[in-house]
Amino acid sequence: MGFEQLATLRDQLAQQTKTEKPIKPRRKMVDETTAKPARKADPLVSIIGLLQKNFPLAFPKKPAPKVPLKIGIHHDLAAHAEQLGLSAADIRAALKKWCQGKRYRECIVADTARVNLQGQESGIVSKEEATYIDRRKSQTQASEPA
Repeated sequence: MGFEQLATLRDQLAQQTKTEKPIKPRRKMVDETTAKPARKADPLVSIIGLLQKNFPLAFPKKPAPKVPLKIGIHHDLAAHAEQLGLSAADIRAALKKWCQGKRYRECIVADTARVNLQGQESGIVSKEEATYIDRRKSQTQASEPA
């Protein structure tokens, strides 16, 4: 192929691109300069969000303090599992994550009322439970590097 043929081919392609509708590049939804790298969403976070939406008095959103949950509340949640579209394993995992946090440990104080799913009093935190949590707090703080 000679230079003359290449030149005519180039002109034909240029003419063809002028007549065709240009393809627009896809826009990014977030400014790339300030965007954080994408993280995989934790499925437990969405389950906890579902619990917060359906039972806001038992599972308050930040910055409200967490409240001590009724002993055996997982049975109450299991009764709502089908309605919420959750399995028993999902409920157990979400409750475990909810109760392991610092905000939950801070709410476990002796003689504090425990709440059911509707936020009504359903028992109290015993002194033994509060002592156990205090020991766990001090063990956690001791194991953290200074």
